[in-house]
Amino acid sequence: MNELRKRKDNSSDIALWNQLRLGNEEAFSSLFERYYSTLVNYGKTLMTGEDRVKDCVQDVFVNIWTYRYKLYKLNEAILVKAYLLSSVRKRIARLHHREHIFSNIKNIDSLEFLFDFSIEDRLIADETTAKKVEQLNKSINQLSDRQKEAIYLRYQYGLAVDQVAEVLNLNYQSTKNLIHRAILQLRKDFPISVLFLLLNFSLN
Repeated sequence: MNELRKRKDNSSDIALWNQLRLGNEEAFSSLFERYYSTLVNYGKTLMTGEDRVKDCVQDVFVNIWTYRYKLYKLNEAILVKAYLLSSVRKRIARLHHREHIFSNIKNIDSLEFLFDFSIEDRLIADETTAKKVEQLNKSINQLSDRQKEAIYLRYQYGLAVDQVAEVLNLNYQSTKNLIHRAILQLRKDFPISVLFLLLNFSLN
């Protein structure tokens, strides 16, 4: 059911995107309204200051509209969501570099992932499960910034590995290895059969 919904959402996004490329203002507004909050939330994992993040997201949409006739046509293999997340990430990286917020930042790969995973205890009635999920959160937060971001994109936003790769500006195999190493690290404390259940608790 969820997979069917994802396919429908993707098809709807692609239709709006391709209408946007032709100058359709309503399609542009629909994509803006659909993804603005998602992009702001993601941006806040990469940069402090909500107003600055909102400015970056708005800049991305301004550029999309300004250069709409030069945008490439997307297909079923490329999520509009992944493209937008990638654009926000690149915009924030350029801002970091320009303002010298971090003296050692030289490229997009050096971005610090600021999000800490946490759970909603009230959503978990079973005390034993709640404790396990809390332990999992701690384990996830001990991963590297890049591993945490990959897990966040994979399980919070439901991106496929190739789509995570696009956002992180990595090739497919490197991204697959990154996620695999993160999962292996978490499996030291949690059996794989429980891991994905707990990840769903942790990220929702």
